[in-house]
Amino acid sequence: MASPLDPAGSGVDWESRYLADDTPWDKGRAHPALVNWLRSQPLTGRILVPGCGSGHDVRAIAAAGAREVVGLDVAPSAVRRASGFPQSGNERYALGDFLAGGIDAEFDALFEHTCFCAIDPSRRPDYARAAERAVCHGGLFLAIFYADPDHDGGPPFGCTRDELERLFAPAFDLLEEHRAIPTFEGRENREWLRLYRRRTHRPS
Repeated sequence: MASPLDPAGSGVDWESRYLADDTPWDKGRAHPALVNWLRSQPLTGRILVPGCGSGHDVRAIAAAGAREVVGLDVAPSAVRRASGFPQSGNERYALGDFLAGGIDAEFDALFEHTCFCAIDPSRRPDYARAAERAVCHGGLFLAIFYADPDHDGGPPFGCTRDELERLFAPAFDLLEEHRAIPTFEGRENREWLRLYRRRTHRPS
């Protein structure tokens, strides 16, 4: 079993990938499903985006009017790259490992797009615990999960509904799930958008 002190994305040198500009996951814009969601249901309050990379999703959420958006990444070059873009709203970027639990405050919402699918699947229980710590009671967890990357190995790593249920049901209620979502070319019907709400109390 992986140590909880292992860095997020263990096995991948994310800093080297950014330094080499070897970042095929970076599409140069926010995820289309997030952009579509924000048109009618903007995320409000304090929002956390773990594994933010170049910050495209962060800036989309900030531009929609969130009070504060924090993009977190383990790669210093990703944080520098994200910080180099023009400000879209009240966003900022921080260097840190989401799985290590170094979150200094609870957030009103968490947005997931590229972190969960990038980490080794053995670290997913750590991710679920980190999400529970990060989101305030009654807060939202909006996620785009890569269900079927259509290749062996990873990252990105796929997931199943049963796995998501095991990981997140103890602390979160599932409010919505959408499979037919706008996405990047080549990812059609390979992702799920899920909206959760943090439980006030864990079930006994």
